[in-house]
Amino acid sequence: MRITLLALGSRGDVQPFVPLGKALRERGHRVRVASFETFEPLFAKAGLDFHPIAGDAQALVSAAGDGMLTGGRNPLTAFLALRRSFAALADGIGHDLADPSLADTELILNQLPGNLYGSDLAERLGIRSLSLGVLPLTQTKAWPMMAFPSAPARLPGYNLLSYRLAEGLLWQLFGAAIQRWRTTRLGLRRLPGSTPWFHNRQEPVIYGFSEHVVPRPVDWGSEVAITGWWLPQWPGYQPPDPLRRFVEAGDPPVYIGFGSMPVRDSAGLTRTVVEGVRLAGVRAVLNAGWAGLGGRLPPEILGIAETPFDWLFPRVAAVVHHGGSGTVGFGLTRGRPTQIVPFGFDQFFWGERIRALGIGPAPLPIHRLNASRLADSLVRVTRYHRLRERAEILGAQLHAEDGPATAAERIEALASVG
Repeated sequence: MRITLLALGSRGDVQPFVPLGKALRERGHRVRVASFETFEPLFAKAGLDFHPIAGDAQALVSAAGDGMLTGGRNPLTAFLALRRSFAALADGIGHDLADPSLADTELILNQLPGNLYGSDLAERLGIRSLSLGVLPLTQTKAWPMMAFPSAPARLPGYNLLSYRLAEGLLWQLFGAAIQRWRTTRLGLRRLPGSTPWFHNRQEPVIYGFSEHVVPRPVDWGSEVAITGWWLPQWPGYQPPDPLRRFVEAGDPPVYIGFGSMPVRDSAGLTRTVVEGVRLAGVRAVLNAGWAGLGGRLPPEILGIAETPFDWLFPRVAAVVHHGGSGTVGFGLTRGRPTQIVPFGFDQFFWGERIRALGIGPAPLPIHRLNASRLADSLVRVTRYHRLRERAEILGAQLHAEDGPATAAERIEALASVG
């Protein structure tokens, strides 16, 4: 099949689709990824075709600004952050996806929630589109929608209502652009209603995380497939000498990093990390991330740039990070105790799952992070043997899964009956 995979967002959002695309290619399919132009090298290196979408992922995350730092579980704040970042590109995304070169597609795989853009393009081409994801967005009574507070979850009907509200907010962001795109570029009729996705709740979706971490809710039907994480690998990676020497020089360090998250005061957060590490009496590697953490660091902390997790995480004692789905998957698959420092959206969910599984402390939100609390977390994840034992057991279970291959099989099965 000729497959177009639509993946937009930060590096952590799109990176899981490298191993998925490779798994499909290895099964004889031609895979083209439509993503922000800044990610072309990531997919080209994997041997996947690429269709550029105008936009800079790092600039988008920066545009979200304080909403990511202070929003927590406030859906309105998260909505405003998304409006500052993605909404400005809504028309441009449609323009680039209407390119005639995409007309040879036989199947669309779409990472965007609600099958945004993908279902419309598939309708225009007369083909099928399938939804993919790396965080659980299918409505359920078991938990509220990502970014919604969990405290009211005991109220009857709250969890399901949160999904309806989220769909409404998302349509407020993209609805006008989608309607214009359908009528002026694709030659399709307008979608009816204010939240047209209500009709698509039984459509298949394929999730790249593990049931060992997110048990399947009883109200998810067979249309929802959970395959295991889609984690990229970097075979043959050779670390720089300073990193290799540091890792081998003493007790395994703790990994600390916040990925693509925006940070209001990078120097201040670096000082917090330095003091927390000192108080805990541990060693650490500090990932600069998009916030540019680091600078002059004490001997017990090594600043690093982007480093393949499949090499690094087996060599650390524990991980402290923002709680992006991919980083969660890497840490858990390698059996490492984990402290999540969530900024917003799904990160609180993953932090709560880690606490519930007994492989890390309760999530420590970024706005509550200080040196003392960080030190306490570092002591827990490095010296509480029960956390490590549970994490290693879970890691062995996750390591046995082959998420990309399982997802590829599911995609083929769905395409054959579509």
